[in-house]
Amino acid sequence: MRVFVTGASGFIGSAVVSELVSAGHDVLGLARSDASAQAVEGAGAQVHRGDLDNLDSLRAGAESADGVIHLAFNHDFTDYTGAAETDRRAIDTLGEVLIGSDRPFVVTSGLAGFALGRTMTEDDAADPDSPRGSEQAALAFNSRSVRVSVLRLPPSVHGEGDHGFVPRLIDIARVEGVAAYPGDGFNRWPAVHRFDAARLFRLALESAPAGARLHAIGDEGIPVRDIAGAIGRHLGLPVTTISPEKAVDHFGWLGAFFSLDVPASSTLTRELLGWRPAHPGLRDDLEQGHYFHDRAA
Repeated sequence: MRVFVTGASGFIGSAVVSELVSAGHDVLGLARSDASAQAVEGAGAQVHRGDLDNLDSLRAGAESADGVIHLAFNHDFTDYTGAAETDRRAIDTLGEVLIGSDRPFVVTSGLAGFALGRTMTEDDAADPDSPRGSEQAALAFNSRSVRVSVLRLPPSVHGEGDHGFVPRLIDIARVEGVAAYPGDGFNRWPAVHRFDAARLFRLALESAPAGARLHAIGDEGIPVRDIAGAIGRHLGLPVTTISPEKAVDHFGWLGAFFSLDVPASSTLTRELLGWRPAHPGLRDDLEQGHYFHDRAA
């Protein structure tokens, strides 16, 4: 299958490209810069120049493909509404190209908007008032003969080379001199290794039924005090609580995310596609030490 992948040069996207290429697929990866193009080529894909704001480029990439995986998202938390609108335009553009073709369209979503107070499952629909709105935008194309599936990623997609939330927590601990967690620290973060997530993206492309909501969840929910504890041990720093009211003061914009309790299950995904995480969980990944060696002060 010829597959068009947005976000192909990123931490997750590059793993997805490698997974697809290893499975025999022909991959066309979106790249917005020379550095991105080099990363896409290094992962074994062909380069397609453009970005999420270049809708003509998105159309051309989708038109040339047998299926699309949409991973790219501008994680600008200073203008999240604008980033979400850009994402919805990209989804609409890609989906319109695929109308009437029954070609697969895998769209990435997240869990941060689902503070349910219980373990979230694939049966839980996205909040229609969510500012991101990617799931609703994507799933609307199912009625127009596009095989859409939504793949939800947890807050922590981890592995060597991670530059997401956990590395940011490590940087904050170094600056503040403590490894902190909000409140009692029992709020839970789900997680998945990037290579396990990449395999699920491939399985979704190949065989997920139209309308499927999939969970790339390896660890259903790790108490954030355990994450802070691992950071403290490796950095030789005290581990302490921060009152929830002061979480944003201590962690910056990450405070709101680190305070969420968003446990999630992948039971239905595993039953549907036969997916099984095979790589280390977040606790074991932290204990391997690469998060701290790569970012040594």
